[in-house]
Parts: sequence; structure tokens; C-alpha cells
Amino acid sequence: MSNITTVTEFLLLGFSDIREWQLIHATLFQLVYLAALMGNLFIIAVTTIDRQFHTPMYFFLKNLSVIDLGYIFVTVPKSILNSLTNVNSISLLGCAAQVFLVFLFAGTEMALLMVTSHDRYIAICRAIVYTASTFSLSFCGPNTVHQFFCDGPQLLRLACSTVHVTEDVILAIAVCLSFFCFVLIVGSYVRIFSAVLRMPSAEGHSKAFSTCVPHLIVVTLFLTSGFFAYLKPISDSPSALDLLVSVFYAMVPPSLNPLIYSLRNRDMKAAMGRLLWPKDFPKEKTSIG
Repeated sequence: MSNITTVTEFLLLGFSDIREWQLIHATLFQLVYLAALMGNLFIIAVTTIDRQFHTPMYFFLKNLSVIDLGYIFVTVPKSILNSLTNVNSISLLGCAAQVFLVFLFAGTEMALLMVTSHDRYIAICRAIVYTASTFSLSFCGPNTVHQFFCDGPQLLRLACSTVHVTEDVILAIAVCLSFFCFVLIVGSYVRIFSAVLRMPSAEGHSKAFSTCVPHLIVVTLFLTSGFFAYLKPISDSPSALDLLVSVFYAMVPPSLNPLIYSLRNRDMKAAMGRLLWPKDFPKEKTSIG
């Protein structure tokens, strides 16, 4: 048999076949998408325009916002359009682009949270190799992807061959690296919490925990939901749980990161006020040195 890809497009699974539920899904996704879009764009604008935020920490946050914008842009608008038009098809090239970009943005976000250029390089290489190896397979059977975007594990279920050692090895490496990053992040927070508990001020305890705990919750949601989706055996029948889990790792981090990392910051809120309403928020004079 010749190794020829006979499938030229895939059908993405919607959240419901009922028209009313499709419109509700589109509305909810659009609200989340707009919130993520506005939050991240505000952070990018403020940290670019206001010289007060030209520091390494805010440079990191601006890069995180750029990644979050790309991450949510890859999957959500297409899903919204599918629900509004009731057309769920996506081309083979478009599907390959989604797999590559989702893997790239997710890996780069994880690397950025670790703040190491070496991990970012590895994330980019993993995205390229994983996408290339996945779409080197033949797709000759059903073309319905049981997901609202092109996701790697769901695509492997549709391949003609049941043997995909390369993809499994790459996935195992990605999971191990992500778990290692998670352990380092948790270790950092353990040290932070230990230092906080030694602080004499109860107010200091509350402020520190209210800052750190949301960060840790989002990272935990991002990784645990991703691990569940990529390590769980793929079923032949669609599962509402699979769709719900994918929302956690595809939509929650880009939507909550602006709120958790930046928009609760007093200086950031003041700078946004000066950007939106310059007459009501005069720029504060700051001393250098």
C-alpha cells in the first residue's frame, strides 16, 4: 500500500448539535476571548508606552501576554466561527498549523514561566518535530476530530497506522520536561511560602499568599489538564470531560494570566488609567536612583 494521505480536511467536534447550544457556546467563548484579548493588549500597550515599566519583570510579563494572545487566537476564533456558521471543517494545512502553534505557544509559555532561553529553544524544536511527525502519517479513515481544535492525541486516533513511536517519544519527552518545570515552580513557591510564614505581619502573610496562590493555581490547572488530555488513552467515542479539560489548558491560562500577573498590580492599574483617561490620572513624578 502506498503511503498517501487521502484525507484533505478534518471535521472539528462542536460542543453540541443543538443550534441554541451552539449559539450559547459561541457567545461564552467570545466573551472569554474578548476578555483575554483586551487584558493582554492593555498589558502590552502599558508596558510598551510607559517607561516606568521598562524593567526585566515587566518585559517578561509583556512577552507572556504576547504568547497568551497567540495561544488563544490559534483555537478560539475558529471554534466561535464554527458554532456561528455550523460549518466544522478545517483544511489539512490549517489543522497542521493549529497543532504546531498550540504546541509551540504552550511550550514557550511553560519555558517563559521558567525564564530560560534553553527551555524555549527546546519548546520550539519539540513543536516542529511533533507536528512534522504527526502529519507524516496517512489519514485514510474517519476525519472527525473529537475536539474543538486540532489536537495531537485526537489526530493520532485518526491515522491509518496504529504505530506512532516517534510521536509517543516526543510526547514523553515533553511531559517529562513539563513535569520537571512544574517541580521547580512548586519548589520555588515552597521556599516563598516558608519565607512568608516567617514574616511577623499578618497583613504581609495575606498579601503574599493572595499574590502567589493564584499564580500556582493557574500553573497547576494548565499542566494537570494538559497531562490528562495527552496521557489519557484516546477513546473512540467523544467525551464531554475531554472537551471540558481542553478548555482548561487552551483558554483558562490566557484569560487569567493578565488578571493574576498584572492587572491586580497597583502601578499597572494606575498606568492603565493614565493611558485611557490621561486628564483624570496625571502622571506621577518618579525619582531616579
